Amino acid sequence: MKNKRLTFTLEEAKKKLEIYCIYQDRCHQEINKKLIEMRMIPEACEVIILHLMEHNFLNEERFTKSFSRGKFKIKKWGKQRIIRELKIRDISEYNIKSGLNEIDPDEYLETLKEIAIKKRDSITEKNPYKKSQKITNFLFYKGFENDLVYKVVREIVDLKK
Repeated sequence: MKNKRLTFTLEEAKKKLEIYCIYQDRCHQEINKKLIEMRMIPEACEVIILHLMEHNFLNEERFTKSFSRGKFKIKKWGKQRIIRELKIRDISEYNIKSGLNEIDPDEYLETLKEIAIKKRDSITEKNPYKKSQKITNFLFYKGFENDLVYKVVREIVDLKK
């Protein structure tokens, strides 16, 4: 059984959270959750968060940009899914827009086409309408916008006929 520490001094908590933030960009919500897990009192939480922000360990705009880039490039998420995930983390509209600007529009459309074609090729359905519905649902789940999804699905299903 893992021996969990029950209390931390203010300096220990600062160091632990600095390391936590260095490992990966974090948002305020993740830091607050970590502070609650560490059982820190609200006054100490405020001091620690202020310290992390002053020393640039905690930067919500940087977090949003790296989150958006990462989820798009690695997980191939669309903008709608990225926005939804950022809103769950209580990120401001300004930072969300800033993060989405990190995604190149041409690369975005190219990625959408690639995953749509890959999905089309993996579906064994013969009926073109059912096939296009399955592709469309998959792309919506990934978080791509309606108009782009319908346009791309029309293109790739017509190409396959």
